[in-house]
Amino acid sequence: MMADFNEFKRWVARAAEKAGIGDFELYYTCGESTEAEGFGHEINGFTSSVEGGVSLRCAVGGKMGYASTQEMGESEAEELVRRAAENAAVLESEEPTLFVEGGLAYEEHPAPEYPLPDAGELTRIVLELQEKMLAADPMVTESSQSVAASGTERVAIFNSRGLDVSASAGMASFGVAPIVSNGEEMSNEYEVKLGDPAKTDFDKLIEKAVTGAKNKLGGTVPETGAMPVVFAPEAMRALLGTFSSAFSSEMAQKGLSALRDKEGEMVAGANVTLVDDPFFAGVAMPMPFDAEGSPTHRKNVIENGRLVTLLYNLQTGAKAGRGTTGNAARAGYASKVGVRPFVMYLAPGDLSEEELIRKAGRGVYINMLGGLHAGANPISGDFSLQSGGFLIEDGKKTTPIKSFTVAGNFFTMLSQITDIASNLEPPRGGGSRGFTSPSVLVEGLTVAGK
Repeated sequence: MMADFNEFKRWVARAAEKAGIGDFELYYTCGESTEAEGFGHEINGFTSSVEGGVSLRCAVGGKMGYASTQEMGESEAEELVRRAAENAAVLESEEPTLFVEGGLAYEEHPAPEYPLPDAGELTRIVLELQEKMLAADPMVTESSQSVAASGTERVAIFNSRGLDVSASAGMASFGVAPIVSNGEEMSNEYEVKLGDPAKTDFDKLIEKAVTGAKNKLGGTVPETGAMPVVFAPEAMRALLGTFSSAFSSEMAQKGLSALRDKEGEMVAGANVTLVDDPFFAGVAMPMPFDAEGSPTHRKNVIENGRLVTLLYNLQTGAKAGRGTTGNAARAGYASKVGVRPFVMYLAPGDLSEEELIRKAGRGVYINMLGGLHAGANPISGDFSLQSGGFLIEDGKKTTPIKSFTVAGNFFTMLSQITDIASNLEPPRGGGSRGFTSPSVLVEGLTVAGK
């Protein structure tokens, strides 16, 4: 389909010139994926798909018109230009018609390359995962499932200012979801790994998932009170993702972020640095440009507790009297341009997770958070979330705990982080965006149990 786009963009350029449109931009995405699923000792699902399309933004009379299509023929190019121009004409308000100039310099960070498994190899891997998982422990039930997937993703942007950029990547992922039973209750866990199947330790992946599922069995309800909390990487990652909109200039300019007008101020503890990195080591698709074609770069959003910058695209940057941070984003090829981080994470510290737990002394270790959509307010920062994990007693993880909530305020919590571990891993998802974090120790959060 990339070859189709190369021809299509020339047709659109001719159609735009014919229509008297001087400024326009084409945004193209295409994803191909193949996935096999296992249940028991068999393959119970197999899918293969190709998804994508192209959208046109054009400036007409100081207004920005949008139109999109999945068809890329010559007649559709003319129709796309016509529809975008008509959509611009019916808009009531003007918005800045900002486009990236061609000829800019971009950082080079090649995507990881390895042979992608075909349908037959994916099937073989899933059956291997199922057999290994079912044999890993007598408590693993036949209801356990696994999945293996591979695919490619392509993004390209072309505009009337000479911009012509593209990026692509291939990726493979493997997931296991064991369900364990002790005869009285059941629990489950899910673990996923991205990368070259020839270099992926499936035994280690299964061991981690099965251990995690077994650790959820039994347990007690912790006492209620304010106490030290150690958030495991998966829990802190979930919090960052939930409250990430607060770092968007778009949300701030709409009055929907508690960080509005706080750039340059201390908003976290001096030991906290929050990073946005499009080239994070291990990310499936490093992105040298954002959804407008602006060059991207690694940046400290918070540095040693101080809010250095919110995240901007061209429009929000112009509104703030500054440039873009290279964080324009689209939810899909047909979506409007917004603002999002690439890979956002807390910079790791020097302690191991065990040392972090030892420093906590007595409290709770949380590795599961639920109800993030209902129990968290990204605007105010308040949260009260169903949780699971372990008691921390005498500096060690001990009894599993469940049926409790942890409550606090995310923005206040940033100043309550006393220590950060070193166990930072790549984000779990594929593509170019995600969240990750090492374990963190937070003082003074409220745990509501019995």
